[in-house]
Amino acid sequence: MSDKLFEITTAPISVDEVSRRVSSPAVGAVVSFAGIVRGTNAGRQVRYLEYEAYPEMAESTLAQVADEIKARWPVEKVAIVHRVGRQDIGDTSVVIAVASAQRQGAFEAGRYAIDRIKEIVPLWKKEYFEGGEAWIEGPEKPPKTEAKR
Repeated sequence: MSDKLFEITTAPISVDEVSRRVSSPAVGAVVSFAGIVRGTNAGRQVRYLEYEAYPEMAESTLAQVADEIKARWPVEKVAIVHRVGRQDIGDTSVVIAVASAQRQGAFEAGRYAIDRIKEIVPLWKKEYFEGGEAWIEGPEKPPKTEAKR
């Protein structure tokens, strides 16, 4: 078990374990978000995903996201752990935990974190689906399809 607040890992991620990284007697609220690999996307049956990252740069950028959060909301600590490599349907790909003295802002901070991760963190997601594969370029853009060889 790691105690790093910002981590890129190949190991499965536990929401409870990441939440413990930000817990302390000074906080009264820990809000967590878990991104789970789903079985359908854009009307297609997804078989699995693969994430790639530049780990050192990604971890540094995750810390930048936490700094942005702390500048906007009254939070004590933020932990963000993202998994890379092959991930099957139902696997946890990312966990964000936000701790604050009270719940004020913690929910908004968590939502901000996942949106910013998709915008600026050097992570790349490839989706393997029935009939092909595609690199997914952010949350709102349609995927580009490559024929399966």
